[in-house]
Amino acid sequence: MRKIFNSLLIAGAMAVTACGGGNASDKQQAEEVQVLPKVEVEKVERREVTQQTSFTGTVEAWIVNNIAPQSPRRIKEIRFDIGDHVKKGDLLVSLDSSSLAQAKAQMENAKTEYERANELYQFGGASKSEWDARRLQYEVAKSSYENLLENTTLIAPVSGIVTARNYDNGDMSGGLPILVVEQIRPVKIMINVSESLFAKVRKGMRVFVTLDAYGEEVFNGSISRIYPTINNATRTFQVEVSLPNTDERVRPGMFARVTLPYGKKNNVVIPDRSVNKLMGSGDRYVYILNKENNTVRYSKVELGRRMNDEYEILSGVEHGDEVVVKGQVALTNGCTVEVVSK
Repeated sequence: MRKIFNSLLIAGAMAVTACGGGNASDKQQAEEVQVLPKVEVEKVERREVTQQTSFTGTVEAWIVNNIAPQSPRRIKEIRFDIGDHVKKGDLLVSLDSSSLAQAKAQMENAKTEYERANELYQFGGASKSEWDARRLQYEVAKSSYENLLENTTLIAPVSGIVTARNYDNGDMSGGLPILVVEQIRPVKIMINVSESLFAKVRKGMRVFVTLDAYGEEVFNGSISRIYPTINNATRTFQVEVSLPNTDERVRPGMFARVTLPYGKKNNVVIPDRSVNKLMGSGDRYVYILNKENNTVRYSKVELGRRMNDEYEILSGVEHGDEVVVKGQVALTNGCTVEVVSK
Protein backbone atom coordinates (compact mmCIF):
# COMPACT_ATOMS: atom_id res chain seq x y z
CA MET A 1 0.00 0.00 0.00
CA ARG A 2 2.83 2.41 0.86
CA LYS A 3 4.56 1.64 -2.46
CA ILE A 4 1.37 2.44 -4.39
CA PHE A 5 0.97 5.76 -2.51
CA ASN A 6 4.56 6.75 -3.25
CA SER A 7 4.10 6.02 -6.94
CA LEU A 8 1.00 8.24 -7.05
CA LEU A 9 2.89 11.07 -5.38
CA ILE A 10 5.72 10.85 -7.93
CA ALA A 11 3.29 10.81 -10.89
CA GLY A 12 1.44 13.84 -9.54
CA ALA A 13 4.63 15.75 -9.06
CA MET A 14 5.67 15.08 -12.69
CA ALA A 15 2.29 16.26 -13.96
CA VAL A 16 2.57 19.49 -12.00
CA THR A 17 6.10 20.07 -13.28
CA ALA A 18 5.07 19.54 -16.91
CA CYS A 19 2.18 21.99 -16.72
CA GLY A 20 4.27 24.62 -15.04
CA GLY A 21 6.92 24.35 -17.78
CA GLY A 22 4.28 24.77 -20.51
CA ASN A 23 2.90 27.96 -18.99
CA ALA A 24 6.39 29.53 -18.77
CA SER A 25 7.10 28.78 -22.45
CA ASP A 26 3.79 30.32 -23.56
CA LYS A 27 4.52 33.48 -21.61
CA GLN A 28 8.01 33.74 -23.17
CA GLN A 29 6.59 33.34 -26.67
CA ALA A 30 3.97 36.00 -25.98
CA GLU A 31 6.66 38.37 -24.82
CA GLU A 32 8.73 37.71 -27.97
CA VAL A 33 5.73 38.46 -30.22
CA GLN A 34 5.35 41.82 -28.58
CA VAL A 35 8.98 42.85 -29.44
CA LEU A 36 8.52 44.96 -32.63
CA PRO A 37 11.26 45.95 -35.09
CA LYS A 38 12.62 49.36 -34.19
CA VAL A 39 12.98 51.76 -37.13
CA GLU A 40 13.89 55.35 -37.81
CA VAL A 41 11.90 57.26 -40.42
CA GLU A 42 12.30 60.52 -42.30
CA LYS A 43 9.65 62.63 -44.00
CA VAL A 44 10.40 63.41 -47.63
CA GLU A 45 9.30 66.29 -49.83
CA ARG A 46 9.43 67.62 -53.37
CA ARG A 47 11.97 70.21 -54.37
CA GLU A 48 13.49 71.67 -57.50
CA VAL A 49 16.11 69.34 -58.94
CA THR A 50 18.45 70.13 -61.84
CA GLN A 51 17.97 67.61 -64.65
CA GLN A 52 21.28 66.43 -66.07
CA THR A 53 22.86 63.50 -67.87
CA SER A 54 26.49 62.44 -68.17
CA PHE A 55 28.28 61.31 -71.33
CA THR A 56 31.79 60.12 -72.05
CA GLY A 57 34.18 61.22 -74.76
CA THR A 58 37.82 61.80 -75.68
CA VAL A 59 39.51 65.19 -75.74
CA GLU A 60 40.56 66.35 -79.22
CA ALA A 61 42.60 69.29 -80.47
CA TRP A 62 40.55 72.20 -81.76
CA ILE A 63 42.53 72.20 -85.03
CA VAL A 64 45.05 69.65 -86.35
CA ASN A 65 47.44 70.85 -89.10
CA ASN A 66 49.62 68.44 -91.08
CA ILE A 67 52.70 70.38 -92.18
CA ALA A 68 53.92 69.10 -95.56
CA PRO A 69 54.92 70.48 -98.99
CA GLN A 70 52.67 70.08 -102.01
CA SER A 71 55.13 67.66 -103.61
CA PRO A 72 58.10 65.65 -102.21
CA ARG A 73 61.10 67.86 -101.44
CA ARG A 74 64.46 67.50 -99.73
CA ILE A 75 64.26 68.76 -96.12
CA LYS A 76 66.88 71.39 -95.34
CA GLU A 77 65.97 72.20 -91.70
CA ILE A 78 63.23 71.29 -89.22
CA ARG A 79 63.20 74.07 -86.64
CA PHE A 80 60.86 72.56 -84.02
CA ASP A 81 60.53 69.24 -82.24
CA ILE A 82 57.75 67.29 -80.52
CA GLY A 83 56.36 69.19 -77.53
CA ASP A 84 57.53 72.61 -78.72
CA HIS A 85 55.06 75.48 -78.78
CA VAL A 86 54.75 77.45 -82.01
CA LYS A 87 53.02 80.67 -82.91
CA LYS A 88 51.03 81.41 -86.02
CA GLY A 89 53.47 82.65 -88.68
CA ASP A 90 56.55 80.87 -87.28
CA LEU A 91 58.88 79.27 -89.84
CA LEU A 92 58.63 75.54 -89.12
CA VAL A 93 60.52 73.81 -91.94
CA SER A 94 62.93 74.94 -94.66
CA LEU A 95 63.12 72.79 -97.79
CA ASP A 96 65.62 72.68 -100.66
CA SER A 97 65.41 76.05 -102.46
CA SER A 98 67.53 75.38 -105.53
CA SER A 99 64.58 75.76 -107.87
CA LEU A 100 63.26 78.79 -106.02
CA ALA A 101 65.96 81.11 -107.38
CA GLN A 102 65.16 80.07 -110.94
CA ALA A 103 61.45 80.63 -110.39
CA LYS A 104 62.17 84.06 -108.93
CA ALA A 105 64.33 85.02 -111.91
CA GLN A 106 61.61 83.93 -114.34
CA MET A 107 59.03 85.97 -112.43
CA GLU A 108 61.23 89.08 -112.42
CA ASN A 109 61.97 88.72 -116.14
CA ALA A 110 58.27 88.31 -116.92
CA LYS A 111 57.54 91.37 -114.82
CA THR A 112 60.07 93.44 -116.77
CA GLU A 113 58.62 92.32 -120.11
CA TYR A 114 55.12 93.12 -118.91
CA GLU A 115 56.07 96.60 -117.72
CA ARG A 116 57.78 97.33 -121.07
CA ALA A 117 54.71 96.08 -122.98
CA ASN A 118 52.47 98.16 -120.76
CA GLU A 119 54.39 101.36 -121.58
CA LEU A 120 54.32 100.61 -125.29
CA TYR A 121 50.62 99.77 -125.17
CA GLN A 122 49.80 103.10 -123.52
CA PHE A 123 51.51 104.99 -126.39
CA GLY A 124 50.19 102.74 -129.13
CA GLY A 125 53.47 100.91 -129.65
CA ALA A 126 52.02 97.46 -128.82
CA SER A 127 48.75 95.74 -129.58
CA LYS A 128 46.19 94.66 -127.02
CA SER A 129 46.95 90.99 -127.70
CA GLU A 130 50.67 91.53 -127.04
CA TRP A 131 49.88 93.35 -123.80
CA ASP A 132 47.52 90.56 -122.71
CA ALA A 133 50.14 87.91 -123.47
CA ARG A 134 52.84 89.69 -121.40
CA ARG A 135 50.42 90.26 -118.51
CA LEU A 136 49.37 86.60 -118.51
CA GLN A 137 52.98 85.44 -118.68
CA TYR A 138 53.87 87.58 -115.66
CA GLU A 139 50.86 86.41 -113.62
CA VAL A 140 51.67 82.75 -114.27
CA ALA A 141 55.34 83.24 -113.34
CA LYS A 142 54.36 85.13 -110.20
CA SER A 143 51.87 82.45 -109.14
CA SER A 144 54.44 79.70 -109.71
CA TYR A 145 57.05 81.54 -107.65
CA GLU A 146 54.67 82.21 -104.76
CA ASN A 147 53.49 78.59 -104.74
CA LEU A 148 57.08 77.33 -104.74
CA LEU A 149 58.00 79.80 -102.00
CA GLU A 150 55.07 78.59 -99.89
CA ASN A 151 56.21 74.99 -100.34
CA THR A 152 59.86 75.77 -99.62
CA THR A 153 59.35 77.61 -96.33
CA LEU A 154 56.56 75.96 -94.34
CA ILE A 155 54.86 78.41 -91.97
CA ALA A 156 52.72 77.62 -88.91
CA PRO A 157 49.06 78.29 -89.85
CA VAL A 158 47.94 78.32 -86.20
CA SER A 159 49.42 78.70 -82.74
CA GLY A 160 49.74 75.36 -80.99
CA ILE A 161 52.01 72.52 -80.00
CA VAL A 162 54.01 70.09 -82.14
CA THR A 163 52.63 66.59 -81.57
CA ALA A 164 54.47 64.61 -84.27
CA ARG A 165 57.72 64.76 -86.26
CA ASN A 166 58.17 62.15 -88.97
CA TYR A 167 61.47 63.16 -90.63
CA ASP A 168 64.97 64.42 -89.87
CA ASN A 169 67.07 67.08 -91.59
CA GLY A 170 68.25 65.85 -94.98
CA ASP A 171 65.36 63.41 -95.51
CA MET A 172 63.19 63.47 -98.60
CA SER A 173 59.63 64.23 -97.56
CA GLY A 174 57.10 61.65 -98.67
CA GLY A 175 53.64 60.38 -97.73
CA LEU A 176 53.69 61.57 -94.11
CA PRO A 177 53.51 65.15 -92.84
CA ILE A 178 56.85 66.51 -91.71
CA LEU A 179 55.29 67.93 -88.53
CA VAL A 180 51.84 67.87 -86.94
CA VAL A 181 50.75 71.02 -85.11
CA GLU A 182 47.67 70.93 -82.90
CA GLN A 183 45.83 73.93 -81.52
CA ILE A 184 44.85 73.13 -77.91
CA ARG A 185 43.48 76.52 -76.88
CA PRO A 186 40.64 75.59 -76.84
CA VAL A 187 40.11 71.82 -77.03
CA LYS A 188 36.94 69.95 -77.96
CA ILE A 189 35.11 66.81 -76.86
CA MET A 190 32.66 64.95 -79.09
CA ILE A 191 29.79 63.23 -77.26
CA ASN A 192 26.83 61.18 -78.48
CA VAL A 193 23.63 62.48 -76.87
CA SER A 194 20.36 60.54 -76.60
CA GLU A 195 17.66 61.39 -79.12
CA SER A 196 15.24 62.24 -76.27
CA LEU A 197 17.35 65.32 -75.46
CA PHE A 198 17.49 66.69 -79.01
CA ALA A 199 14.93 69.44 -78.35
CA LYS A 200 16.55 70.40 -75.02
CA VAL A 201 20.13 70.96 -76.14
CA ARG A 202 21.16 74.42 -77.32
CA LYS A 203 24.37 75.92 -78.65
CA GLY A 204 26.17 77.85 -75.90
CA MET A 205 24.73 75.76 -73.05
CA ARG A 206 27.09 75.36 -70.12
CA VAL A 207 28.48 71.90 -69.32
CA PHE A 208 30.77 70.45 -66.66
CA VAL A 209 33.70 68.19 -67.46
CA THR A 210 35.78 65.86 -65.31
CA LEU A 211 38.92 64.08 -66.49
CA ASP A 212 40.48 60.90 -65.15
CA ALA A 213 43.83 62.70 -65.08
CA TYR A 214 42.53 65.27 -62.56
CA GLY A 215 40.16 63.23 -60.38
CA GLU A 216 37.06 65.12 -59.20
CA GLU A 217 38.23 68.55 -60.41
CA VAL A 218 35.51 70.13 -62.57
CA PHE A 219 36.24 72.09 -65.76
CA ASN A 220 33.69 74.48 -67.26
CA GLY A 221 32.84 74.16 -70.92
CA SER A 222 30.08 74.96 -73.38
CA ILE A 223 28.33 73.43 -76.38
CA SER A 224 29.96 74.83 -79.52
CA ARG A 225 28.26 72.73 -82.21
CA ILE A 226 25.20 70.49 -82.55
CA TYR A 227 25.03 68.06 -85.44
CA PRO A 228 21.58 68.23 -87.06
CA THR A 229 20.89 64.53 -87.78
CA ILE A 230 20.10 61.48 -85.66
CA ASN A 231 22.04 58.24 -86.09
CA ASN A 232 19.28 55.71 -86.81
CA ALA A 233 21.40 52.82 -85.46
CA THR A 234 22.22 54.31 -82.06
CA ARG A 235 19.39 56.87 -81.76
CA THR A 236 21.93 59.52 -80.76
CA PHE A 237 23.23 62.77 -82.22
CA GLN A 238 26.68 64.30 -81.95
CA VAL A 239 27.42 67.35 -79.84
CA GLU A 240 30.73 69.21 -79.78
CA VAL A 241 31.82 70.60 -76.40
CA SER A 242 34.60 73.18 -76.12
CA LEU A 243 36.90 73.92 -73.16
CA PRO A 244 38.91 77.18 -73.12
CA ASN A 245 42.03 75.36 -71.79
CA THR A 246 43.95 78.59 -71.35
CA ASP A 247 46.47 76.86 -69.06
CA GLU A 248 46.82 73.90 -71.46
CA ARG A 249 46.32 71.34 -68.68
CA VAL A 250 43.80 69.45 -70.80
CA ARG A 251 45.50 67.49 -73.58
CA PRO A 252 44.18 65.58 -76.60
CA GLY A 253 43.54 61.90 -75.88
CA MET A 254 42.37 62.37 -72.28
CA PHE A 255 39.22 60.48 -71.25
CA ALA A 256 36.43 62.90 -70.30
CA ARG A 257 33.02 62.75 -68.62
CA VAL A 258 30.68 65.54 -69.68
CA THR A 259 27.69 66.45 -67.49
CA LEU A 260 24.96 68.21 -69.44
CA PRO A 261 22.29 70.10 -67.41
CA TYR A 262 19.10 70.71 -69.41
CA GLY A 263 16.45 72.10 -67.04
CA LYS A 264 14.81 71.67 -63.63
CA LYS A 265 11.91 69.62 -62.24
CA ASN A 266 10.06 69.38 -58.93
CA ASN A 267 10.64 65.77 -57.80
CA VAL A 268 10.67 63.93 -54.49
CA VAL A 269 14.11 63.67 -52.89
CA ILE A 270 14.89 60.92 -50.35
CA PRO A 271 17.96 59.96 -48.25
CA ASP A 272 20.15 57.34 -49.89
CA ARG A 273 20.01 55.35 -46.61
CA SER A 274 16.38 54.53 -47.29
CA VAL A 275 17.03 52.87 -50.66
CA ASN A 276 17.49 49.09 -50.74
CA LYS A 277 18.45 46.79 -53.59
CA LEU A 278 16.38 43.68 -54.32
CA MET A 279 18.64 40.64 -54.33
CA GLY A 280 18.98 38.99 -57.72
CA SER A 281 17.81 42.03 -59.70
CA GLY A 282 18.55 45.68 -60.26
CA ASP A 283 15.29 46.83 -58.65
CA ARG A 284 15.41 49.39 -55.85
CA TYR A 285 12.78 49.73 -53.12
CA VAL A 286 11.96 51.55 -49.88
CA TYR A 287 9.68 50.94 -46.91
CA ILE A 288 7.01 53.58 -46.33
CA LEU A 289 5.41 54.04 -42.91
CA ASN A 290 1.62 54.00 -42.42
CA LYS A 291 1.23 56.25 -39.38
CA GLU A 292 -2.32 55.11 -38.62
CA ASN A 293 -1.31 51.61 -37.56
CA ASN A 294 2.50 51.81 -37.54
CA THR A 295 2.94 49.30 -40.35
CA VAL A 296 5.32 49.56 -43.27
CA ARG A 297 4.73 48.75 -46.91
CA TYR A 298 7.18 47.80 -49.62
CA SER A 299 7.40 50.24 -52.55
CA LYS A 300 9.52 49.83 -55.69
CA VAL A 301 11.12 53.13 -56.74
CA GLU A 302 12.59 54.58 -59.93
CA LEU A 303 15.73 56.54 -59.17
CA GLY A 304 16.78 59.76 -60.85
CA ARG A 305 20.16 61.38 -60.26
CA ARG A 306 22.18 60.96 -57.09
CA MET A 307 23.06 64.13 -55.20
CA ASN A 308 25.67 63.43 -52.53
CA ASP A 309 23.71 61.48 -49.85
CA GLU A 310 20.30 61.83 -51.55
CA TYR A 311 18.42 60.41 -54.51
CA GLU A 312 15.93 62.05 -56.82
CA ILE A 313 12.86 59.79 -57.09
CA LEU A 314 10.94 59.62 -60.35
CA SER A 315 8.22 57.25 -59.06
CA GLY A 316 7.32 55.13 -56.03
CA VAL A 317 7.31 57.76 -53.27
CA GLU A 318 5.02 60.75 -52.81
CA HIS A 319 5.53 64.15 -51.21
CA GLY A 320 5.01 63.89 -47.44
CA ASP A 321 5.66 60.11 -47.17
CA GLU A 322 7.79 58.88 -44.28
CA VAL A 323 10.41 56.39 -45.39
CA VAL A 324 12.41 54.04 -43.20
CA VAL A 325 16.05 55.11 -43.02
CA LYS A 326 17.29 52.66 -40.38
CA GLY A 327 16.23 49.15 -39.34
CA GLN A 328 15.16 47.84 -42.77
CA VAL A 329 16.93 44.48 -42.37
CA ALA A 330 14.25 42.97 -40.10
CA LEU A 331 11.26 44.29 -42.10
CA THR A 332 8.72 42.56 -44.30
CA ASN A 333 5.85 44.03 -46.27
CA GLY A 334 2.94 44.93 -43.93
CA CYS A 335 4.74 44.26 -40.63
CA THR A 336 4.18 46.42 -37.56
CA VAL A 337 7.11 48.46 -36.33
CA GLU A 338 8.12 50.65 -33.45
CA VAL A 339 9.25 54.09 -34.56
CA VAL A 340 12.12 55.51 -32.56
CA SER A 341 13.65 58.96 -32.76
CA LYS A 342 17.12 59.50 -34.13
